Order: sequence, then C-alpha cells, then structure tokens
Amino acid sequence: MEKTVIISKADLLEHWLGHRNLTRKTIEKFPEEELFKFSIGGMRTFADLIKEMLSLAVPGLDGIVHDKIEKYNHDLPLHTKAELLAQWDKDTPVLIDLYNQIPEERFHDDFNLFGEYKFPIVHNLMYFIDNEIHHRAQGFVYLRALGIEPPFFWDRY
Repeated sequence: MEKTVIISKADLLEHWLGHRNLTRKTIEKFPEEELFKFSIGGMRTFADLIKEMLSLAVPGLDGIVHDKIEKYNHDLPLHTKAELLAQWDKDTPVLIDLYNQIPEERFHDDFNLFGEYKFPIVHNLMYFIDNEIHHRAQGFVYLRALGIEPPFFWDRY
C-alpha cells in the first residue's frame, strides 16, 4: 500500500517552530510574578508548564536521535522569566539540529519515549507539538484572567 505524504519533514519542523515562536511571545506577555504564581482551578503555573515543554522537546529528540531511553525529568532549576526565555532560546537551535538528524525513514519506527510512551516517532513529534499548543492555551486563559491580551494565535512568526 502506497503512503500519501501530507506534510514534508521540513514543513513539520517549520510548523513546530512557528508554535515555538508563539509560545515564546506568550511567555514574554506574562508579568514576572504571575508567571510563577498565578493559576486557575488548581492548574500549574505557566512557568511550570513551560518547564514541562522544555523538559520534553530537546530531551525527547535527543533520546530518539541517539536511541536512548531515559526517564522524564521536569525538575528544571529555572526561577525567573529571563531564565525561562534564555533556556527556550538555547533549546531552539538544538531542537532544529536534533530534528534534522532523524531520517524520514525512521518516522514510522516505534520509539519508547522516556520509557513510557511507545509510539511511532512521528506520533512522538506530534505529541511534542500538541502538548505545547495545549499548555500555551492554558497560558492564554491565564493572561485573559489577568486582563492581558494574549498574542494572536495565528501570529507564529
């Protein structure tokens, strides 16, 4: 059975990077204190959600590229908005480099991400993107609750 390609590897990366740009803009919108303290309904702070995104993308890609399974670690010692943004900016070129090292032929190979999520690599990549969109949406709700206009969801560049 012939497979139909819906999106190229390069286009998927561009799509993901657009989301990363929008997430960075969302971080920038938060006042320092609220970034680390504000939450609604028992949800985690936006800083904690950003730390989760940081602890998934590059470590997950590194595991895929180097075929190593390490436990998920979300305990990142980032305590200021500047530190979160600096780590985000540091990780983006690493993410690009690691992503580009994954041959397309491997996209449908199973990989046991963090020893917990055994799915085809392409599904793991989509999970990274979906997780970011989901948590950024929580950040949008927080910003609105704080009386701050979030970035336009379509303004990814």
